Amino acid sequence: MMAAIPQHIAIIMDGNGRWAKKNGLPRKAGHKKGAEVFQTISRYCEKIGVKALTVYAFSTENWSRSADEVNALMELFHQYLVDAFKQEGETSRVRFIGRKDRLSDKLVKLMTEIEQQSSEYPGMILNIAVDYGGRDEIVEIAKSLAVDYAEGRIGPEDFNEASFDERTFTAGCPPVDFILRPSGEERLSNFLLWQAAYSELIYMDVLWPDFTPAHLDQAIEEFNRRNRRFGGRS
Repeated sequence: MMAAIPQHIAIIMDGNGRWAKKNGLPRKAGHKKGAEVFQTISRYCEKIGVKALTVYAFSTENWSRSADEVNALMELFHQYLVDAFKQEGETSRVRFIGRKDRLSDKLVKLMTEIEQQSSEYPGMILNIAVDYGGRDEIVEIAKSLAVDYAEGRIGPEDFNEASFDERTFTAGCPPVDFILRPSGEERLSNFLLWQAAYSELIYMDVLWPDFTPAHLDQAIEEFNRRNRRFGGRS
């Protein structure tokens, strides 16, 4: 029996390409399998009572991959959204965080429809980070504060942590309890840099397409073993 269910989990879904190579498959097959695992894990999170789940689907740096892989990813992402969220029985409130100006009009339209359709659902908040970068998010927050200051809506005293928090892409969610990265890599890769200030970091040596609810249970058990002092004494 788990001691406590985290309120907000963030996951860097890493290792699709390596999984495909390991299994003698094209990279697209790894991404497809990874999308299936994402659906399984997101539903499991909601089932066990997680209040918010934020997943890293496509970073601002991923545009540097080959055009063929990027196009395949976008096509897969579009089809996945149709299959996973345009059906009965879904209860998660879906939010897409990150830039939208570099995505196709067709994809943005579908994302907007899903956000509107799910906005009143009673379940977990599901943030899907697409064309997202943590530094980019912080820059956008700074810009919005600067605009409000220039137009007289806020003063210098309003430049504080609380005003940053309420403008983050994950605003309205509980603080991130832990950031999980499977695949054996141990870095944040520009993910939730502001939100990660006191998040626990959990790394697991399993490629994302092989990730199961049992692995998530292990991560939650590890989280519950941590002594979270938030800068205070032990």
